[in-house]
Amino acid sequence: MQAGWVLRDGQVLAAADLADSFADRTRGLIGRNDFDGAMILPRTRSVHSFGVRFPLDVAFLDKEMKVLSMVRLSKWWITMPRMRASQVIEAKAGSFDRWGLHLGDQLEFRPTP
Repeated sequence: MQAGWVLRDGQVLAAADLADSFADRTRGLIGRNDFDGAMILPRTRSVHSFGVRFPLDVAFLDKEMKVLSMVRLSKWWITMPRMRASQVIEAKAGSFDRWGLHLGDQLEFRPTP
C-alpha cells in the first residue's frame, strides 16, 4: 500500500492509499470501522461493499484519473462494471460532497516522499 494525496487542480482533496498489489485491492476497506481519506484501486472496474462497515462513495476513473461516474454504495452491495473505467476511488459516504467532486474532474495521485 502506497500513501499519498488525491489532488484536483493542485489542491489536496484527501489523504489517499494506493492499493498497488492484488492483495491490497482485494482487501480494500473490508473490516475497517472507519476511514478518513481515499482508497485508490487501480485495474478495477467494479467494486463491492461486502464486509465494509459503512456506506461508500465510489468514483470510476479512466487511465488519466478523469471522473467518469460516481455512485453511493450501501453496505452489502456490488456495482456493475464500468467498461471505460480503469481505476476506482472509494471513500466514506459524504466525502465526495465535502470535496466538491464532480463528473469530469481531473484528479491526480501524488505519493508522499
